[in-house]
Amino acid sequence: MAFSATRGLLRLALVGALLIPLAACEGLSRREQRALSGGAIGAAGGAAVGALTGGSAVTGALIGGAGGAAVGALTGGGRR
Repeated sequence: MAFSATRGLLRLALVGALLIPLAACEGLSRREQRALSGGAIGAAGGAAVGALTGGSAVTGALIGGAGGAAVGALTGGGRR
C-alpha cells in the first residue's frame, strides 16, 4: 500500500514540475504559445495512448509532443 502512495505522490510532483513553468509564458507570441500548448497536449495524449496500448509511454509522449508542437506552431496565426 505504501508503494502505491509513493508512486502517486511522485506522479503528482512530476505533473506539477511540468505544469508550473507554463505559468510564465505570458510574454510569448501567439504562435509560440500555440506551439507550447500543442506540445504539452500532444505529449499527454501520446503518453496516454502509449500506455493504454501496451507500448512505451515515453516514446508516445515524445512523438505526441513533437507533433503537437509542430501543429500548434503551424496553426498559430499572426503575432498576439
